Amino acid sequence: MESSPVLIVHGLDLSYFTGKLEAYLRARGLAYRREEMSTRSFAALAYKTGYRQMPQLQMPDGRWLTDTPLIIDALEAQLPPGGSITPRDAAGAFISHLLEDYFDEWLWCPALYYRWAFAEDARLMSERIARGMLRDIALPFWLRRSLILHRQRRVYLRGEGVTSQTAPAIEALYLSTLDALQSVLVQRDFVQAQRPTRADFGLFGSMFRHFASDPTPAGLMRERAPAVLAWTARMWALRPAVFADAEHPIGAPLGLEPVAATITGDYLPYCAANLAACSLQAKQVSFKIGRAQMQTPVNAYRAGRFVSLKQRFQALEESVRASVTAWLGPSGGAILAVPSAAIKHHGLPALRDRRGAIIAHHPSKRIANS
Repeated sequence: MESSPVLIVHGLDLSYFTGKLEAYLRARGLAYRREEMSTRSFAALAYKTGYRQMPQLQMPDGRWLTDTPLIIDALEAQLPPGGSITPRDAAGAFISHLLEDYFDEWLWCPALYYRWAFAEDARLMSERIARGMLRDIALPFWLRRSLILHRQRRVYLRGEGVTSQTAPAIEALYLSTLDALQSVLVQRDFVQAQRPTRADFGLFGSMFRHFASDPTPAGLMRERAPAVLAWTARMWALRPAVFADAEHPIGAPLGLEPVAATITGDYLPYCAANLAACSLQAKQVSFKIGRAQMQTPVNAYRAGRFVSLKQRFQALEESVRASVTAWLGPSGGAILAVPSAAIKHHGLPALRDRRGAIIAHHPSKRIANS
């Protein structure tokens, strides 16, 4: 598809979700170029699309797409089905979506933790952001670096519930994820099978631009999970021909039982608590990672994704739901089976950050896919 019109990815080369989107476009053979955001372009695009997010995808026909799961949905609907990254089997397809959601959202905390809690990592990344995204701010470099360092630690450490008591559980989540994936990826090329699925692209965001790149988690990955490191390179090298003839996964993936246990034991209970808090318009939500009690701001974006995930589960045939529940365990299936009303934002279109919080009202019509 080299002759296709070029897409423009507005993001950063150190961004979690920009990396996820780029890997998907490469795997689907879509020509694109990345436009590195500055603070000025980030704000300008937010007013254009209504969302304060990264990345944002500019289509050749003038449309703007935001939010990587929705961007993938939109592109998959237009692309040849032979290269689809969604399994044809209903149970495999749902698990693919569930794993994408889990990897996108639950690994966010450890990815940002390792980037900003360790001196070497924080120094490197604050320098890169100061020279990159903050390049249009008329301040000395040392001050830009200091400002971004303090801001990121305030938002992504203190703001995400990181304390001396919770840090060990966050580190344990990363290490247990490496261990689970190492045992799987040493036996097969991708998360669910010999063919990449949405699960792989959800996992890739954190693994590529954070865990495999930042000094501290990258060192741990090299020593503890070399098959995960090899998978990361394999994902970046993906092109359509690599998996065109590969079989789609069927049913629940073997070997990922530890991941399923974490989804059922920690992630889905958090999602339910966050949704309940969001419905009550609470400011904070309490939950557990392992044995650690965490408290973070309520995340309206994740509440919306959770409702969509539950609706997808509840639409499955009974036998398929039973298959998924057998993989997750009864409590996981029970959480997904509880009906929830769709979450809607009323009133004027508004600028929202990734937590769903309103930044400012924006009166013009939003043209982004949201």
